[in-house]
Amino acid sequence: MTDKEEWTVRSTRQDSGFLPTLGVTLWLGWNGGIICLALYSAFFAGFRERTAILGLVLVSYLTPRDLSIGFRLGNWCMSQAEKYFGLTTILENEDALLKVPREKAIIYAFEPHDILPYPVFAFNSSLKRFPSHNGKDFSALMTSVIFQLPFLRQMYTWVGGNPIDKATFKRRLARGESFAFVPGGVQEVTNLDPASPTDIPLYLKSRKGFIRLALATGAPIVPVFGFNIDGSYGYWIPRGGLVTKLARKIGFLPLVFWGRFGVPFGIPRARNIAVVCGKPIDVPCEGDNVKEETVAKIHADFLQAMEALFERHKNENGYGSRKIRII
Repeated sequence: MTDKEEWTVRSTRQDSGFLPTLGVTLWLGWNGGIICLALYSAFFAGFRERTAILGLVLVSYLTPRDLSIGFRLGNWCMSQAEKYFGLTTILENEDALLKVPREKAIIYAFEPHDILPYPVFAFNSSLKRFPSHNGKDFSALMTSVIFQLPFLRQMYTWVGGNPIDKATFKRRLARGESFAFVPGGVQEVTNLDPASPTDIPLYLKSRKGFIRLALATGAPIVPVFGFNIDGSYGYWIPRGGLVTKLARKIGFLPLVFWGRFGVPFGIPRARNIAVVCGKPIDVPCEGDNVKEETVAKIHADFLQAMEALFERHKNENGYGSRKIRII
């Protein structure tokens, strides 16, 4: 249990006007932009237009992802997203986060994934929503395929994204660089069911790999839940075992979704997003000798903490009749 008087709450007034919409479009609008460019180039463009598009794609692949002017643009987009989504962040025990030694990384495990887990933008260091000792190198880890696509590879880097491969995960832990990620991953998308709107699927029962990596360095794990993500997009999801296998292989699920103004693959509807952060779970450091019984215990503690976090905050966020379904 936690005392509400200990909570650190920060809210931004929602504004879905021109500038906030532009900022979110520059960030998330590339999903549909790339599809439109590909279709136009394949079926409608003439030789010169197609050459120009291919030239832009080549420029994207040749442009370094770590341009300082790009990060300034990314920070501006995040400040506009903060307004667009009327972002509220709740840290149930900020003191506990501040007491984590600076040389240790903090793993923020965010749920749910939904169509796009865009609320991880709340962790962008320029927004100063989380303890400053997370550092300017704080990152949100996401599917590696994003960083192989033109334009997206730059934009998602500039807003603080990095690939979620095992090497990056381990490197950041070794360097003491905190990060957020979605342990449920794309499998949660395959389990979304419009026929059961009260259920929120969290694909976590078999997700123990990040627990093992945390135990290698003793990095604490923080359960985080994002409210009001669902409803950001309408969607149609193809079903079947083959689709699920394909999604696991490529790191994302081929589907059709539409957002604000009904634009296919467009930006999300302007939802009031609330990101709530629980107390860090202490993780012992077992180095190269991680014990499976410790993995099982920490994993069970994490599942219990995530469910309890949801239950504490669901009523105030309009989720009173809803429940999470851990699969």
